[in-house]
Amino acid sequence: MIDILLFDLAFILQKMGLITVVFLVTLGIAAYSTYGERKIAAFLQDRLGPDRAGPFGLLQPIADGVKMFMKEDFIPTDSNKWLFILAPGIFMFVACMTSAVIPWGTTLTLGGLNLDLQVTDVNIGILYIMGFVSLGVYGIMIGGWASNNKYSLYGAIRASSQMISYELAMGLSLIAVVMMTGTLSLREMAAQQTGFQWNVLYQPLGFIIFFICALAECNRAPFDMAECETELIGGYHTEYGSMKLGFFLFAEYINMFVSCAVISTVFFGGYNFPGIDPNWLGGLMGPAVLFAKIFFFIFVFMWIRWTLPRFRYDQLMHLGWKGLIPLAIFNMLLTGALTLLLEK
Repeated sequence: MIDILLFDLAFILQKMGLITVVFLVTLGIAAYSTYGERKIAAFLQDRLGPDRAGPFGLLQPIADGVKMFMKEDFIPTDSNKWLFILAPGIFMFVACMTSAVIPWGTTLTLGGLNLDLQVTDVNIGILYIMGFVSLGVYGIMIGGWASNNKYSLYGAIRASSQMISYELAMGLSLIAVVMMTGTLSLREMAAQQTGFQWNVLYQPLGFIIFFICALAECNRAPFDMAECETELIGGYHTEYGSMKLGFFLFAEYINMFVSCAVISTVFFGGYNFPGIDPNWLGGLMGPAVLFAKIFFFIFVFMWIRWTLPRFRYDQLMHLGWKGLIPLAIFNMLLTGALTLLLEK
């Protein structure tokens, strides 16, 4: 009985430690994504970017965080106070929860202990991610409505309709991958993609659809109509300030990080790379490979922002409903037909 209790305690401590590490890494990457975005924008626009706070401007994210905390925290007089406070918390919570099912590697060996590099391996990992992604709409919609500002409400309506529209095509593109791999578990998907057997080679159209939908889900350019400054001031968070605004902005970078992690895991082999054993260096090679892929896609997200112009809202909805959803349905039907033919 005591042995069972000790095993359970060790398991709980291991998971709590992993959750803490994943949480801190997620916050750190999200914070320095703001620095990376400014530096990439500066490079593409032939300027320097942040260079005052610390060497090469490396302390700029910390300075921004301190500024957010030190700013006056205000609540509009005619707003719904409790919902106004709750909205950024919901948005931030949902963004952080989606990383729980991502396999960051195989097993990490430390001092004879084998540590599993996944918070939880649920057999419906894809459904878990899509479910939490869909909950992010509530944080945006509640924040826009509770502000009692017409521009905030318009921005929230735009963001919500955009996210709902593109979630359909995103889900359909993932269904094709599930049909091909025969599993909803992200761990099993990553384990199947050893060598050159990456899913992107079998689902190139599914990857393109998912990638475009990920840009729209994260409200990234060219799909950032919810924050269209020339039309809606700041969008759904116009009335927010201090760290409440920081939560909204920070959660978008966390969503970008998690989206890149899902893209890397589902389509690009996760912690696998041809010729590299993910168990090398005590299991550290797997996370190193996965994070290299994640950072590459984060760079692509930022590159696209400073390259492509913003879509008009009608173009956005036209692309989602009349372009991507029919393509995703076609890809799903084609995958099903090919799977049946290969089984015979």
